[in-house]
Amino acid sequence: MSRLAGLELGGTNAVVVLGHGTSIVDRVRFAVTTPDETLALVEGQLETWRQSGPLDALGIASFGPVGTRLDLPTYGRIIRTPKPGWDGADLLGKLAPLIDGPSSVQTDVTAAALAEGRWGAARGCSDHAYMTVGTGVGVGIVAGGRPLTGVLHPEGGHIGIRRRWGDDFAGSCPFHGDCLEGLISGTAIAARTGRGGESLRDDDPIWTEVVDSLAEACATFLMTLACEKIVLGGGVINRRHWLVDAAAERCACKLASYLPFVTDRAPLFAAKLGDNAGPRGALLIAEALLG
Repeated sequence: MSRLAGLELGGTNAVVVLGHGTSIVDRVRFAVTTPDETLALVEGQLETWRQSGPLDALGIASFGPVGTRLDLPTYGRIIRTPKPGWDGADLLGKLAPLIDGPSSVQTDVTAAALAEGRWGAARGCSDHAYMTVGTGVGVGIVAGGRPLTGVLHPEGGHIGIRRRWGDDFAGSCPFHGDCLEGLISGTAIAARTGRGGESLRDDDPIWTEVVDSLAEACATFLMTLACEKIVLGGGVINRRHWLVDAAAERCACKLASYLPFVTDRAPLFAAKLGDNAGPRGALLIAEALLG
C-alpha cells in the first residue's frame, strides 16, 4: 500500500498526516506563524517519516488564494493574501523535494469537498459543493467527481449577494466590504455584534441576517452549478447545525420552485467529517497523483 503524506495548511494551524493509502496513521499539528518557521516544521516531520520508508506522493490542502494550475507561474505558491508575510510563499518548492513521488496542491476547501464526497455528507455525489463558514468563507466545487479549477480555484466566498432590505452593515472584507465573507464569516459576525459568535444566543437577530445571506449565496450556486448537494461546514456552522435547515428552507423560498430538483427544502447538508475533512482530503489529492 502506498505511503502518502498530506498537509492541511490553515490560517491558524497546519496539520501534517501520514497515510497508508487514505487511512491516517500519524498526525502532527503545528501553529502557523511565518512561512519559513511553519514550512521548516513541516519539512522536519516529512523527513522523519521518510526515514522509515519512501513517501510516494504529497497532497497539500492550503488556505488561499493559492496557485493550483500547473501551467502558471503561481502554481504551488500562495497568491495575494491578507495573511501577513505569506504572499508568494512557495509551498511546493519547499516540500516537493522531500517526496519520492509527485506532489500537488489544492485549496483546503476543495480538499474538504473531496473528502465529504468520499466519506461524508456528499457521499455518492458526482457534483457537489462544500462551503466553510468560519473565520472566513471558502467554497470548493467538485464536478464529475473532480475538483473544479479554472485560471484560479473557485473564490465563492467573495461573491456579491442581494441583501435583506434595511441591512446597512458595511461588511468586514478588506477587499470587497460586503461580499459573502464580509457578511457572514466569524469575523463579520464579531464586527457586527462586538462579540464572538460562540457567545451569542440562538435567538440573536444576527442569525436572521446570516441565514438570509447564506440562503442567497446557495441559491446562486444551485442556479449556476445545478449540483446535487451543498455541504456546509466550518466553525460558525458546526456550532449551530440548525442554521443549515433554516438556510435550506429560506433558499427554497428564494428559488421559487424554478429548479425541478428543489421543493420545500434546498439540498443543503451539514458536513460530517469535522476537523478530519482537510487532512483526509489532502490524502485524496495525493492518492489521485498515483492514478
